[in-house]
Amino acid sequence: MNKSVLIKKYSGDVVEFDVDKLINSLKRSQASDTVVQQIVEQVEGQLYDGITTKKIYQMAFKILKSKSRVSASKYKLKKAIMELGPSGFPFEKFVGKILEMEGFSTNVGVIVQGNCVQHEVDVIAEKENKHYMIECKYHSDQGRFCNVKIPLYIHSRFLDVEKQWEHQKGHEAKLHKGGVYTNTRFTTDAIQYGKCVGMLMSSWDYPRGNGLKDRIDNSGLHPLTALTTLTKAEKTKLLDEGIVLCKELHESPKLLEKIGIDKKRHKKILEDSEKLCSVHQ
Repeated sequence: MNKSVLIKKYSGDVVEFDVDKLINSLKRSQASDTVVQQIVEQVEGQLYDGITTKKIYQMAFKILKSKSRVSASKYKLKKAIMELGPSGFPFEKFVGKILEMEGFSTNVGVIVQGNCVQHEVDVIAEKENKHYMIECKYHSDQGRFCNVKIPLYIHSRFLDVEKQWEHQKGHEAKLHKGGVYTNTRFTTDAIQYGKCVGMLMSSWDYPRGNGLKDRIDNSGLHPLTALTTLTKAEKTKLLDEGIVLCKELHESPKLLEKIGIDKKRHKKILEDSEKLCSVHQ
């Protein structure tokens, strides 16, 4: 494509279309080079000034889904995490599962006594001498970022909890940390503040190389909302059952029958969930 095309991002910013970004996102879905090239050619042929990144994603996803359901599921990872709403609680469970895979024992949605007041904490995570208090900030809109007010607020709550933890027997040698996980992104000043006070910070693509998207690829912990073989209503029923991972669905196939899915569809759903559990190489 020779002529540059201006596209509108979720944030409202207008930038030039970058074909490399589309290629890289498609390659992360593990689509073949041939399929990637076919999609790029079709998408480039439909571009026009002012087209939104959402529309470009929808075009690419539709073509990819027709060629590979599992690649389409991996391609829609960011959207799948958005679909863990609207309450945000499934996202908290999802974060807890990621930390468990990394060797932590976790408690999700707990009341913790601080030095001054009680706090409702999204995730408490412990491993060896590490003791973490994690808050999860879920947004259903990709354009919403976590600004500096969020880590400021969370850190102040953590300091109150930390004072109480330090009084407890056996905590003298423990490393206490507060943290915030978000499914979107942090602003620059939020990251700067978090680094300054030593917070754990994790977003869609931060820290670089170890953000949520990387940790999901490395662990195979894809959210069940990524499955293209389930309807929105079926996904909601499974979330209501406390299931958030494709892995959990594959390990408990009777759940499909429990929520009323016809047995004829079970094989296809379970095949896709198993493939999504496989670790990205």
